[in-house]
Amino acid sequence: MTAHDTPPSADMTITAQALTEFCDDYLSASAFKDYAPNGLQVDGSRPIRRIVTGVTACEALIDAAIAEDADAIMVHHGYFWKGEPMTITGMKGQRIRKLMQHGISLIGYHLPLDAHPKIGNNAKLAEMLGLTITEALYPHESHPVGNIATCPPQSAESLTQTITQALGRIPLHISGHYQYLADEAADTAAPKLLKRIGICTGGAQDMIEQAAAMGCDAYISGEISERTTHSARELGIDYFACGHHATERAGIQALGDIVAQKFGLSVRFIDIDNPA
Repeated sequence: MTAHDTPPSADMTITAQALTEFCDDYLSASAFKDYAPNGLQVDGSRPIRRIVTGVTACEALIDAAIAEDADAIMVHHGYFWKGEPMTITGMKGQRIRKLMQHGISLIGYHLPLDAHPKIGNNAKLAEMLGLTITEALYPHESHPVGNIATCPPQSAESLTQTITQALGRIPLHISGHYQYLADEAADTAAPKLLKRIGICTGGAQDMIEQAAAMGCDAYISGEISERTTHSARELGIDYFACGHHATERAGIQALGDIVAQKFGLSVRFIDIDNPA
């Protein structure tokens, strides 16, 4: 577990409702049709002075927030996802019970935090990798959750090194050039240089087909499925699976920094390790 602190400028407080209103407006949350509610998900009722931010509202993050005497938790992955059981029992019940018992509010933003052009997960990852976002992965979207970026022409090995340094983990790279050689002859194809990169953090591996259709040389996301390997090879596009968690740390951390600066609150980003 790692942490990053933004100290308070004064002993200030804010209500959960007021904080949510600010974040809703900043992230244009109402513009998104999402898989879970964005904004205030659990109202802990007490004034907010100290905030813990993290990627996912797992029990370990709640325990860390309790230890930090936090009044609120802000995350990218909150609760009440479409398709999950509606009852507050089992693991979900345990999590929410802890929040309520300690008066901790939970605020979550999913797609709005992926898509924001300045502090969104895609924007921050592109910045970390030295990529320049130029357009939407799906051109018709007014608030695109996937993007296309450019960079100086580079090899897959070079991009792999950049990703490793930025995220602290080696990505799984699937080459878009694959040839079955029954006679085990050497593959003499010239190395492909990558300069047009599709990017969508998290579990967006199936957008690889759109990235190929938009003329991308490579596509970066978090997860990989069995089918993704075949898609990359048959579409001729390199794929980099960089980790769902790893690609989505920066957005919520940036949002926490903005909240701290705007309202003079104490904000601490706590990274609960997750190799997925």
